[in-house]
Amino acid sequence: MRAAAQAGDAQAQCYLGVCYQNGQGVDQNHQEAVKWLRRSADQNDPVAQCYLGVCYWIGQGVPQEFTEAAKWLREAAEQGDPAAQFNLGMLYETGQGVPQNYAEAVKWYRESAERGYPAAQFNLGVFFEAGQVVEQDFAEAAKWYLLAAEQELADAQCNLGLCYQTGRGVRQNTQEAVKWFIKAARQGNKTAQHNLGLHYAAVEAGQVPE
Repeated sequence: MRAAAQAGDAQAQCYLGVCYQNGQGVDQNHQEAVKWLRRSADQNDPVAQCYLGVCYWIGQGVPQEFTEAAKWLREAAEQGDPAAQFNLGMLYETGQGVPQNYAEAVKWYRESAERGYPAAQFNLGVFFEAGQVVEQDFAEAAKWYLLAAEQELADAQCNLGLCYQTGRGVRQNTQEAVKWFIKAARQGNKTAQHNLGLHYAAVEAGQVPE
């Protein structure tokens, strides 16, 4: 792999960069990771561009630089990389490295969500539930929460449980709500744990059926 990377193979360079980033098979070295990721990114490898963008975003192996992060994430996002699309959406939502723009955030979340990226599916659901930028649509919110929840994203499981508990966007169903709260709670989601506690207290008090 190292020989291929040194010979200029972009995928090998990206893989070697990730190995240095994670300390997988080599001593962890964030500067060395950035060196190889940059070589790959300069050859237009979208995965390397995404990783390099995140390095600039969090200041790992390079000085933190939001504008540079946005540049590399955009390069990858425009090539269809779902992780980069999600991260670029986050930059637009927070106004880091780009002017804050919720419509652009939603655009990139949707691109990523449609490619199956769970965190983007969750964030898109939040926008639909809040009716921010997009028209409020509880059914659409529940749809995206479900897609993310089925990929074991705890926040989405919790929010889907709330949808079933309140009947927002789905038919009210306490058993389904509890099912999703349990899944989220097992992953340490505090809101789901709290909601389960309230549910079982209500059952104990005879206020709701099991």
